[in-house]
Amino acid sequence: MGVVETIALTMGVGWASGLNLYAAVAVLGLLHQTGHLVLPPDLLVLADPLVIGAALLMYVAEFFADKVPGVDTGWDAVHTFIRIPAGALLAAGAVGDLSPAAEVAAALAGGTLAAGSHFVKAGSRVLINTSPEPVTNWTASLAEDTAVLAGLFTALYHPWIFLGLLAAFVLLASWLLPRLARGIRRVFATLAGFFRRRPAPDRGPGPDS
Repeated sequence: MGVVETIALTMGVGWASGLNLYAAVAVLGLLHQTGHLVLPPDLLVLADPLVIGAALLMYVAEFFADKVPGVDTGWDAVHTFIRIPAGALLAAGAVGDLSPAAEVAAALAGGTLAAGSHFVKAGSRVLINTSPEPVTNWTASLAEDTAVLAGLFTALYHPWIFLGLLAAFVLLASWLLPRLARGIRRVFATLAGFFRRRPAPDRGPGPDS
């Protein structure tokens, strides 16, 4: 792998992990098993059938959880502690045996990208869940899965294009995340106001009536 290809793979696995970690792991492992990709030594474990099987099983679980309003937000909250560290580890493994400094730099960049894509996904879902119909959840979930597959394919086979698209994503995320945060605060403020305004239940006449 050349320098550009290594950078694209490093950034790609970090970014993809924030959207759908299990899809990213399964795709990389299957590509290696089918001879379409030679994984760096530190990522060869992804091609183990046990790892691929576990990733596919968890992907199926996420596929359904990700499409149920409310459940998707809970799933994302738990995976804040999974996707970001995993993105950092995968990015560090993608640089191969270049140097310890390169691995640390890759881990920092990969973890940051995983955090960015994860919080864009999770924040968008909180706002989408304010809509009572399920179509937007399904559409968003399928779009995210497609983005992971297309993004990894582009990173592996068209690294320059991927890096350009990734730069555009970083700019978009920098603009979008503060707005998502304000929208989420408004959602929770509305919910808090609703519960504060709920009237106390009528318990009927007291025993002294």
